[in-house]
Amino acid sequence: MTTHRIAVIAGDGIGQEVVPAAIGCLDVVAARHGIGLDWHQLDWGSDHYRRHGRMMPVDGLDVLAGHDAIFLGAVGVPDIPDVETLWGLLIPIRRRFEQYVNLRPVRTLPGVPSPLAAAGPIDLVVVRENNEGEYSEIGGRLYRGLPEEAAVQEAVFTRHGVTRVARYAAELAAGRSGRLTSATKSNGIVHTMPFWDEVVREVLAEHPDVELRSELIDALAASLVLRPARYDVIVASNLFGDILSDLAGAVTGSIGVAPSANLNPERRHPSMFEPVHGSAPDIAGQGVANPVGQLWSGAMMLDHLGHPEAAAELVSAFESALAGGVRTRDLGGTATTAEFAAAVRGNIEEGT
Repeated sequence: MTTHRIAVIAGDGIGQEVVPAAIGCLDVVAARHGIGLDWHQLDWGSDHYRRHGRMMPVDGLDVLAGHDAIFLGAVGVPDIPDVETLWGLLIPIRRRFEQYVNLRPVRTLPGVPSPLAAAGPIDLVVVRENNEGEYSEIGGRLYRGLPEEAAVQEAVFTRHGVTRVARYAAELAAGRSGRLTSATKSNGIVHTMPFWDEVVREVLAEHPDVELRSELIDALAASLVLRPARYDVIVASNLFGDILSDLAGAVTGSIGVAPSANLNPERRHPSMFEPVHGSAPDIAGQGVANPVGQLWSGAMMLDHLGHPEAAAELVSAFESALAGGVRTRDLGGTATTAEFAAAVRGNIEEGT
């Protein structure tokens, strides 16, 4: 039996509910496929910050380095600034472990209607550059508290960074429809976006089987709403990819079902898997959170660890639950988190 060491950070809010629900389903599907999942629970997050002034211990990244993958729930609470919760946990993990691809699949799911009146089936993937771009650490505040106070934030795009994410997106597109859309804003952002376009074109010249279309981010956002079915793989910078993937998830019916993978494609370091939704403090503790985003992220983890059949079975199990009318409140149903997870486990055990 192949056994994987998985670091678990349930984190904040509904992460404390959807992570255990997903782990229960993952254990069932793993057992059916002869996979061992050795879960290591880490009580890091906002409660840890309140106790210690840090989101994770000083040696937290070293602890995570000894695992094969990281399974994350959600991060963020109303009483602690996001700059503390995100930059104290999520972003250091992404950067220390070179998780430069943030992979976000978006697909129409059974029983989850799109808010778009005429939307057909949607099946696309956003490949978001995850380590640099607009979310750099370079900048600062000047003249705090004075009338002339100013803030400076530098966007950083390197040839190495753009090349590797564009190459990943091109290889992904080659295995799908052969169509790749690059998000840009080179008509208004004078340095970084023309550079992005240039490097993406150079990489795509190595992939003559992939058709590249470059679209301005504002037009692309509108087109995702008006004609979402025309897109297959979208590659975008850190900020643009973040916004587009949330928008695309909403177009399919609920951001609550959207998964993501923070990948180190070379597998030199552990990758991290988390739902796109946040900690949802307004419903935390009520047992009504939708676990699909966490389940789907778990399926992506299984696939990344080399178990595509188990991953596909888990996806089929939660799709069958949705198709059978088992839905949480955000999807118009009445099922609790536990009831939905029980339906998924039942489908796995029955092989449906």
